[in-house]
Amino acid sequence: MSLRHGSKVWLEDRDSAWLAAEVLDSDGNRLLLVTDSGKKVYASPEKLLPRDADEEEHGGFEDMTRLAYLNEPGVLFNLRRRYALNDIYTYTGSILIAVNPFTKLPHLYDSHMMEQYKGAPLGELSPHVFAVADASYRAMMNEGKSQSILVSGESGAGKTETTKLIMQYLTFVGGRAAGDERTVEQQVLESNPLLEAFGNARTVRNDNSSRFGKFVEIQFDSNGSISGAAIRTYLLERSRVVQLTDPERNYHCFYQLCACERDAEKYKLGHPSHFHYLNQSKVYELDGVSNAEEYLKTRRAMDIVGISYEDQEAIFRVLAAILHLGNIEFSPGKEHDSSVIKDEKSRFHMQMAADLFICDVDLLLATLCTRSIQTREGSIVKALDCNAAIAGRDALAKTVYARLFDWLVAKINRSVGQDINSKIQIGVLDIYGFECFKDNSFEQFCINFANEKLQQHFNEHVFKMEQEEYGKEEINWSYIEFVDNQDVLDLIEKKPIGIIALLDEACMFPKSTHETFSTKLFQHFRSHPRLGKEKFSQTDFTISHYAGKVTYHTDTFLDKNRDYVVVEHCNLLSSSKCPFVSGLFPLLPEESSRSSYKFSSVAARFKQQLQALMETLNSTEPHYIRCVKPNSLNRPQIFENASVIHQLRCGGVLEAVRISLAGYPTRRTYSEFVDRFGLIAPEFMDGSYDDKAATEKILQKLKLENFQLGRTKVFLRAGQIGILDSRRAEVLDNAAKYIQRRLRTFIAHRDFILARAAAFSLQACCRGYIARKIYAAKRETAAAISIQKYIRMWLVRHAYFKLYFSAIIIQSHVRGFVTRQRLLHGKEHRAATFIQAYWRMSKVRSSFRRHQASIVAIQCLWRCRQAKRELRRLKQEANEAGALRLAKNKLEKQLEELTWRLHLEKKMRVSNEEAKKIEIFKLQKMLEALNLELDAAKLAKINECNKNAVLQNQFELSVKEKSALKRELVAVDELRKENALLKVSLGAFEKKCTTLELELMNAQKGRDETMEKLRESEQKCSQLEQNVKRLEEKLLSLEDENHVLRQKALSTPLLKSNRPSFAKSISEKYSSAIASRTERKTIFESPTPTKLIAPFTLGLSDSRRSKLTAERQQDNYEFLSKCIKENLGFKNGKPIAARIIYKCLLHWHSFESERTTIFDSIIEGINEVLKVREDDIILPYWLSNTSALLCLLQRNLRSNGFLTTTAQRYPGSSGLTSRAGHGPKSPLKFIGYDDGVLHVEARYPAILFKQQLTACVEKIFGLLRDNLKKELSPLLGSCIQAPKTGRGLHGGKSSRSPGGIPQQSSSGQWSNIVKFLDSLMGKLRQNHVPSFFIRKLVTQVFSFINITLFNSLLLRRECCTFSNGEYVKSGVAELEKWIVNATEEYAGTSWHELNYIRQAIGFLVIHQKRKKSLEEIRQDLCPVLTVRQIYRISTMYWDDKYGTQSVSNEVVSEMREIVSKDNQNLTSNSFLLDDDLSIPFSAEDIDMAIPAIDVDEIDLPEFMSEYSCAQFLSSHQKSTIS
Repeated sequence: MSLRHGSKVWLEDRDSAWLAAEVLDSDGNRLLLVTDSGKKVYASPEKLLPRDADEEEHGGFEDMTRLAYLNEPGVLFNLRRRYALNDIYTYTGSILIAVNPFTKLPHLYDSHMMEQYKGAPLGELSPHVFAVADASYRAMMNEGKSQSILVSGESGAGKTETTKLIMQYLTFVGGRAAGDERTVEQQVLESNPLLEAFGNARTVRNDNSSRFGKFVEIQFDSNGSISGAAIRTYLLERSRVVQLTDPERNYHCFYQLCACERDAEKYKLGHPSHFHYLNQSKVYELDGVSNAEEYLKTRRAMDIVGISYEDQEAIFRVLAAILHLGNIEFSPGKEHDSSVIKDEKSRFHMQMAADLFICDVDLLLATLCTRSIQTREGSIVKALDCNAAIAGRDALAKTVYARLFDWLVAKINRSVGQDINSKIQIGVLDIYGFECFKDNSFEQFCINFANEKLQQHFNEHVFKMEQEEYGKEEINWSYIEFVDNQDVLDLIEKKPIGIIALLDEACMFPKSTHETFSTKLFQHFRSHPRLGKEKFSQTDFTISHYAGKVTYHTDTFLDKNRDYVVVEHCNLLSSSKCPFVSGLFPLLPEESSRSSYKFSSVAARFKQQLQALMETLNSTEPHYIRCVKPNSLNRPQIFENASVIHQLRCGGVLEAVRISLAGYPTRRTYSEFVDRFGLIAPEFMDGSYDDKAATEKILQKLKLENFQLGRTKVFLRAGQIGILDSRRAEVLDNAAKYIQRRLRTFIAHRDFILARAAAFSLQACCRGYIARKIYAAKRETAAAISIQKYIRMWLVRHAYFKLYFSAIIIQSHVRGFVTRQRLLHGKEHRAATFIQAYWRMSKVRSSFRRHQASIVAIQCLWRCRQAKRELRRLKQEANEAGALRLAKNKLEKQLEELTWRLHLEKKMRVSNEEAKKIEIFKLQKMLEALNLELDAAKLAKINECNKNAVLQNQFELSVKEKSALKRELVAVDELRKENALLKVSLGAFEKKCTTLELELMNAQKGRDETMEKLRESEQKCSQLEQNVKRLEEKLLSLEDENHVLRQKALSTPLLKSNRPSFAKSISEKYSSAIASRTERKTIFESPTPTKLIAPFTLGLSDSRRSKLTAERQQDNYEFLSKCIKENLGFKNGKPIAARIIYKCLLHWHSFESERTTIFDSIIEGINEVLKVREDDIILPYWLSNTSALLCLLQRNLRSNGFLTTTAQRYPGSSGLTSRAGHGPKSPLKFIGYDDGVLHVEARYPAILFKQQLTACVEKIFGLLRDNLKKELSPLLGSCIQAPKTGRGLHGGKSSRSPGGIPQQSSSGQWSNIVKFLDSLMGKLRQNHVPSFFIRKLVTQVFSFINITLFNSLLLRRECCTFSNGEYVKSGVAELEKWIVNATEEYAGTSWHELNYIRQAIGFLVIHQKRKKSLEEIRQDLCPVLTVRQIYRISTMYWDDKYGTQSVSNEVVSEMREIVSKDNQNLTSNSFLLDDDLSIPFSAEDIDMAIPAIDVDEIDLPEFMSEYSCAQFLSSHQKSTIS
């Protein structure tokens, strides 16, 4: 691989597997690279792979064989780009890769999508699982060879869902008519949820992982309808029944059974956490899944498959027994190595298990705790220890479940039934993919062995496809080789020395261990290149599988390979009184029952099953689907490169790539090769060579040898495309350099011309500027002199006038000042006088007011003081507090003491005058001090009074609160008593409530059951009502026909032998209804005008008159038959046949007949003509005639009187008869004219004829429309994609756009569409079809064009290109031109029917898509399209012409969010359009749209003279002419 600066490469990375990078520089054997993230690294060329940068500009290739570099990173990132756009399917040749989206995509799987892929060649539409299923079905039908579809992938990759989709599609294309009860296809589909319930479980990687392999053979008959089916299963994981790891689950059926309340109560079950086989993991519920609802689905699937109610009950009884069996625990017995039931709980579960198995409980106990050994002397009973008893219990549970699963599969096969006469079938294989875990055991060994077998088959198929491709292209392929894995298969399965043989041999010896097995294995395969020994383990071995090395732990190999059948278990359950349980364990042969154990190798049995499967696959044509799990989180829009690469290796996809790389991995059609690499040798692009010759010349010029030229493609060996791309890059670089050189020359020359022109312009501007400057100076000088003169004059004049006016102003101001001073002095004198008066008045008033306010204030203070004294006195009298009394007593004592002292002083003063004076002085001071204390005491007393008042208020409040508290305490005591009573009653109520809840639940269950029965009863009732209505309608028609037959029996004699075949058929039809002559007299005859038959029947008998009437009616039938079969043409644009028929019916009074068959004859005659010639000529002719006849009936018939006669015959009928008006019962007649039109009162047959004629018009319109669509479909198929131009040897140069699209505005394909429309319009107008029908028909044709083109655009990625949008846009412009030329009278609103395709191609060809917001796209560009449709176009679009990109990633993300939200709604999720098959008109519309028809102007045909019944037309025409 030659690398240069700027080369795009893939860089191997440990974390992301591969990174996109670009070469910056080379340093010897090391290259400097820069990744997309901007990181610079050094790498050797051996770690790099080439990358095509052009592939990153669009959303990936639908077929990865179209990758320029078919390598591992190219495959990985192509899948990544498509997965980001929710394109989960991708082809690799004929192999389909399906990436699990982890979200619902309902728009991909509806019936409309299945209809689109039905019959479409593989690769024509976008990759899809339906395409693979359809390809297998078509190959089976065309080649008569059975097919097989192999679905593989790891757990969680979506294998089961893919398998269900395949079966759903096969039942769609191979299903039979609806109405069959329990059809084969229904049973095949419903077998999926049934097997999922019993064979699927939650694992670490997947919530619904299939724990068994499944091969479904769907058989077909010679017509392609499903005639039978068979299901084969492989390697059910039996150990999961008894052993789980957290957070996995057991099989779904156990949890569904526990969720059913009715069965849980019946079988003494409960929550799954109560059972040992289920509580080993703490996961009991799945997100978004209801176990109860899944239980009902399982039951419904059992009903559809055909499992009886008794067998269903037995199945769930066995499941419950297994759960109870797991809860049986053992404890050591009294004897050595014996065991007994541990406790009463275990004994209860054992009793329940025995009751559910309907076997003896003691025998069950003996079977679990002992073993019988047959010897020559007799039978020896050996006790089992606890571990052996538990192992036996688990073995019994696994055996019962495995037998139950096998019974279900066999029952499904018996119920569906196999068609022994079927020679073709399609097999769908859903099997586990390659597994490599941290701990790999026996299950992984068997699974990987199966995958090795399938990989060998896959390699052979891929190699065969390569050979077929090379052979079809007629190139040499004999030396191509690929890596075979036969040595691995020999290592595993070869006899007598293989891993399986050694394992079976080790299992035959009881004392063998996994150590001895490993030792023997390494001894036999010491030097085998595929087998390795682990360094840190003596028993583990490693096998180099095709997908990588896997290390297996042999610890449990022997135990899991031994499938011992314990005879006691079989004898126990075969003796069960339940037929179902005993049927699971038929009696063993006598020689088998002698030993307690019968050895059976799981690996050997699986090998035999696998060999049978491979024989079946080898006899079929295989189709491969590889399912990929994008991430381990099970979340959408997350793509883990390392995980996906591992799965691609395990799934053999990269092996297929390696096989392709061994041959010619790069294949290009000659036109694609020349488009891409033609610029390397432009001398060969002048049109002298065709594409193949030009390709050969280019390769010869580059001296490449590793290529071959096929019939339509060039095949290149690995690395050659890199050389071509490198040379192409050099040519483009040289071209870029040349373009740059010429561009720089052009820019320099342009700049010089511009500079020289600028210099000339600058010089001219400068000279002009100087001249203008001199002239301006002279002009300014002259102007200045003139201005100075006028300014001087103005200044002198101005100074004079200024002095003059100043003197006048001064004089006026002086006089004014004197006058104003006098006036001001007078005003001040008057104001002073006025102010003095107001001042004196204000002073007296304010003095009075102050005196008055003082008096009022004194009075207020005095009154306030008196009020305070009175308040104080009242408070003192009211004060009874202890503190106040103490203070008062204290003061009184002090006062008494002072009084006593005063008396004492007085006595002492009398006795001693001198001492008295001294003492008086002291006493006066003391008295002053006491006064101060007294004042302080008074103040304190006042404060105490205030506090006392506050305390009094608080005391009163306290007293009130105390009384309130006493009342509350009394109330609390009463409440406590009531609470005690309420507790007692509450307990009683709770007990009663629990009983009521139980009764309510039972009532709800009963209500649900009753509602279900009510719904079923309502459905049955509605069905019965519909049946009754249908029977009533059938009764009416039968009675009507009975009357007609009776009348025909009267009026139809033996016909002449020379009448035409049409008349013979009528006579044969009603010949059996001819009655005897005596009965004919009593039958009501069809009324015939008396004036017409009176001259002939006057002297005839009744029989003769009846015979003449029958002959006349037969003549009428023959004439109408002739008119219907012949093309009578048109006159004045109006159909002749319709007018003749109408005039005959009017003349023969057929509209007035109570019983007549002439109307049925007309309808049958028209239908026969349409059956014989259902082409585009006869259909427009009869559309014109039937519509004209219907229009005449609609305008001229009145149904006033027919109700009376019919209502009396059918009193309980409804519909047309019940809606008509009541009229007289007398014979009908003309009821007059209205606007010049003769109205006829019609009877029931005439009204019925009008309805039949309306249906006939709708039928003809529908047939014509469907025929046009059939003719138009192949033309549209070639119009949706632009044709590639080819190079011929004819002269001239063909213009080729960068994408290989012709540049002309239109092509021959669109011209064919226009020619088709011109032909259609010519046929319609030639047959004078009313413009009303032409508009409706053209509108529906254009609607079909819009739907077909739009759906094809959304399903084919190669159509969503810029150049293809231009191509389709030019074609749509041709259609627009045709619509304009056709005028609105005939085309109507057909242009609006193309809105979807017009807006879609408008979006394709619009520039700068990345600048458009979602709002602009929805509102301006594509207002009609939904977000899902816009998202589909945006993700599929790629610009093959200019290399621009689609809308921005932000807009794509926004649309993806909207689409994800819409997926949760109940609205339709399909992005495709549905075809409208309705009839767009009614009889009233026809009557209003078609102009009046004159029935008199008729050109009579020549054969009319042969019929006497039509002579009145000739006479009428003659009278009209005269």
